[in-house]
Amino acid sequence: MEDIEDLLIGTETGTPPGFRSPLTSATVGVGTKKNQRSLPSPSPSPSIPGTQTIFIKTFGCSHNQSDSEYMAGQLSAFGYSLSDNPDEADLWLINTCTVKSPSQSAMDTIITKGKSSNKPLVVAGCVPQGSRDAKELEGISIVGVQQIDRVVEVVEETLKGHEVRLLTRKRLPALDLPKVRKNKFVEILPINVGCLGACTYCKTKHARGHLGSYTIDSLAGRVKSVISDGVKEIWLSSEDTGAYGRDIGVNLPTLLNALVAELPADASTMLRIGMTNPPFILEHLKEIAEVLRHPCVYSFLHVPVQSGSDAILSAMNREYTVREFRTVVDTLTELVPEMQIATDIICGFPGETDEDFEQTVNLIKEYKFSQVHISQFYPRPGTPAARMKKVPSNVVKRRSRELTNVFEAFTPYNGMEGRVERIWITDIASDGVHLVGHTKGYIQVLVIASDDMLGTSAMVKITSVGRWSVFGEIIETIKEAKDNKALNTQIPNQDMSLLCCNQTKTGVISEEPESCACGNDIDSCCSQSTLEKIDNSSGTVMQQNQNNKNLFGWILRKRKNLHKRVESEHSSGSDIKQERSMKKWDFVDKALLGGISISILTIVVLLVCLSFSVIWSQ
Repeated sequence: MEDIEDLLIGTETGTPPGFRSPLTSATVGVGTKKNQRSLPSPSPSPSIPGTQTIFIKTFGCSHNQSDSEYMAGQLSAFGYSLSDNPDEADLWLINTCTVKSPSQSAMDTIITKGKSSNKPLVVAGCVPQGSRDAKELEGISIVGVQQIDRVVEVVEETLKGHEVRLLTRKRLPALDLPKVRKNKFVEILPINVGCLGACTYCKTKHARGHLGSYTIDSLAGRVKSVISDGVKEIWLSSEDTGAYGRDIGVNLPTLLNALVAELPADASTMLRIGMTNPPFILEHLKEIAEVLRHPCVYSFLHVPVQSGSDAILSAMNREYTVREFRTVVDTLTELVPEMQIATDIICGFPGETDEDFEQTVNLIKEYKFSQVHISQFYPRPGTPAARMKKVPSNVVKRRSRELTNVFEAFTPYNGMEGRVERIWITDIASDGVHLVGHTKGYIQVLVIASDDMLGTSAMVKITSVGRWSVFGEIIETIKEAKDNKALNTQIPNQDMSLLCCNQTKTGVISEEPESCACGNDIDSCCSQSTLEKIDNSSGTVMQQNQNNKNLFGWILRKRKNLHKRVESEHSSGSDIKQERSMKKWDFVDKALLGGISISILTIVVLLVCLSFSVIWSQ
């Protein structure tokens, strides 16, 4: 079957034969198969749609992650179970990224594995949309980036043994589709698709196409809706946030002001602005700075520079100069207190000389950006840069290592010890021990606390610093106001101290997930990749004055993390790793058992003493 639209022929309503209505919204949960349903699922049957289990694998940027969450939500609404385990799934849905060769190679690997396991496959995302005739996609169902609202139909036809291809662009998917968020406290909100640029190295434009913006009313409505669902962070995502609205006669500052008006006045939900290229915010710097100063908006922005050389920027067709990039950085830094700016660098672009690269190094040294995404140049098929004369691979690797060493030599957290900050806690760190919060400047703060602190805001004292994170001790939990009206104007400076505290600059080098735009959407990797770099070099991580509740939560997370690792290693056949893991973490179970034993013994002793006291008094 070449196109699923063939299913619509001959029907009066425009719906395919056998089309099913979704289940009620109450059945759509947040999470994977094991925690999103309270009722048992029926046994899978190839003849009964909605009884199968789906495995979803996502590559790429935050926009791709949002697309996967929307597809997961629709599948869940139609009764399908979601699982993180590919072996137990009846179909694999792979959402792909075309920015770099490694991500596409990873896609090829998982497709090969799926075929060898006789799994029905559906491939979504930028690869099939931008390279629909790719040999790797032969015999596989594919769904385009603007057809994610049709994923249920594609999945059901694929499960019947049909090959489905749905790629024709017609309209943007609705924002109010069902959604299963990877993190229930974080809403990734696409504000537009495509871009206005024509970078010579970018394959994403081939997939996402020209700029298409959602209306302000639809976006404001979505913000209002997700806040009522308990979302605490809203990430604005697109291929170029700064270009928003130019196709529909509005602009980014107008949108941002409309969205801020929907945020709770107590700053219980924060807004994070996505990646924006320099050309499209130069004329709006003061307006954007005003939004970034708002207590409900993170003072953080991702502005990719890609090179410190004007000659290379011209070869990339980036449509700005280094001087204009400096204007963006300098203006925002001046107007927004303790502003955090992230950027991207491509090492080894065709024609890059040692002098060009040295200009890039000097730019990074001068600004000491809070976060830097450093990548090597990858020629993408069909792009003008793929036909340019390449820099030798050994030179590209050397430059990438050199710039990485320069960046990692920064000490961005020094001086933060003892400071008090307000943070918003939304995740559990990859070590399974710490909770992850962010300051208003989006500095990652790791704290030891019970899981019920997730989705809350708190005041913390910074106790120690590492290379990639700072560690804090919770002083006070900030309670949400139940009767807040939307905050339509900037809170006076004298009142801002009640909502947010001082920030300092931070440093992160992120490598995964892959980016999805000319600007390499680092927003998506800022919070994810840094969790993998928990730095304990700063001394004592667990503070002595943590209360028993926090300690108990820490022990339980340790134990939970252990069993997850053991199960994973057991399923992969790693008996040696399993044995080592059990030996390494036996302490946790022993600590729990010892604590229970001591508590029981203490109670017995107290009861005995009380009995003797009563007898003696008589």
